[in-house]
Amino acid sequence: MIRVLVVEDEPVAAEAHRTYVDRTAGFSTAAVAGTGARALDALARMPVDLVLLDMNLPDTHGVELCRRIRAARLDVDVLAVTSARELATVRAAAAHGVVGYLLKPFTYAALRDRLRAYADYRDRLPADGDATGQEDVDRALEGPRPQRQASLPKGMHPQTLDAVVAVLRAAGGRSAAETAAETGTSRITARRYLEYLAETGLATRTPRYGGAGRPETEYRWR
Repeated sequence: MIRVLVVEDEPVAAEAHRTYVDRTAGFSTAAVAGTGARALDALARMPVDLVLLDMNLPDTHGVELCRRIRAARLDVDVLAVTSARELATVRAAAAHGVVGYLLKPFTYAALRDRLRAYADYRDRLPADGDATGQEDVDRALEGPRPQRQASLPKGMHPQTLDAVVAVLRAAGGRSAAETAAETGTSRITARRYLEYLAETGLATRTPRYGGAGRPETEYRWR
């Protein structure tokens, strides 16, 4: 059984990640930590094989936490699961030995495929012993990679999701109608993607009061 530490400060996302891990055969959640300090404490107290790490934590950055994990010589792998899209962050994470980088929002299937690839990687590459040849060395450096790209819910497309995410990240708050106008989609389509982001814990919903009639729902990136 591969023991996983979920490091995520947003309760909705943390619970989703814990549920996803426990649904995947061969994996179990050892603990959930909402800060870098609590993550280090958990790693010191219990055996953990893999850390699911959000890069944006309230007390430290995920890259800094990776640095502390390596400095403490903790024998644990790290899989980044984050909304941080800056290539500088991706490069820094890679330099600190993360075995994968999964962008939010993602489906259960996307994380499941990453976890399965990690399990296969561990099976193919024992922790001890010598490489039998160049192929073993190359395999170790490649790290775990899923065999296929997991899809979004039926009828949703990555390009549209990226466009909606870009609108929310750049704006203070947007309704479905405003998002539709900025992405060139219908209001119904925009609302579906916005609701998906809210359900996965990446956006918040609040009523927006203004003119006459029913209030609109406003969505904000967390």
